Amino acid sequence: MIAFLSGGRELLETARRAAESAPRLPLAQVKLEAPVRRPPEFLAVGLNYADHIAETGMQKPTFPIFFNKQSSCVNGPYDPIHLPRASEALDYEGELGFVIGRRCRHVPRARASEVIAGYFIVNDVSVRDWQRRAQTMTLGKSFDTHGPIGPWIVTPDELGDPHTLDLKTFVNGELRQHSNTRNLIFNCFEQVEILSTVFTLEPGTLISTGTPSGVAAAMKPPKWLKAGDVVRIEIERIGHLEAHVINEPADTARI
Repeated sequence: MIAFLSGGRELLETARRAAESAPRLPLAQVKLEAPVRRPPEFLAVGLNYADHIAETGMQKPTFPIFFNKQSSCVNGPYDPIHLPRASEALDYEGELGFVIGRRCRHVPRARASEVIAGYFIVNDVSVRDWQRRAQTMTLGKSFDTHGPIGPWIVTPDELGDPHTLDLKTFVNGELRQHSNTRNLIFNCFEQVEILSTVFTLEPGTLISTGTPSGVAAAMKPPKWLKAGDVVRIEIERIGHLEAHVINEPADTARI
């Protein structure tokens, strides 16, 4: 996928022409993988919806709070999420994500849409006690399986305005999060401008744009995810992710 994205519009048009005559397979007969399985970078933004800031009791940031999720956390759109042996403070965060399609630097906000190859859904799974221990948040955001993305990449021409999308998160059928990407404090194009000021963005780089209110950590008491739970995240004009939570398997120990 990274090689495909690097090919730009020419490869995209080739794929579109091929799709016109290609055979079709029902989704039920295939297994969807993460659309970018090992991105060069996986970046995310904290505290980017006002209602989420309010529920955390934090101050509204004047500059986006970026952090890294390690690329090894990437998971398929319908693959299970591990409840880690190291913690029970497992949380969900439904988010809009986008992928960079061109190597770029110093991209002005007005041209940011030109370097975005497409959009997808992210579950920014978070292990809250580990997140609090490490002030950069990276450790609490990077456990294996804690980066479900997909179910596919929707190109900008198909999606339209990325800042008008309804977002919902359900746990076992209960609606936990409901917002719209119009409520982002720092929108997708602002994020590209800021990040590309600092470093070169490579094709395949993933950026997750932040979550609205309704996370488990803000509930009293917190409703942490447990084995057997099902988390479903829907974003208008993109689709949905759905994952079962399972106990971390014993065979994850590799010494």
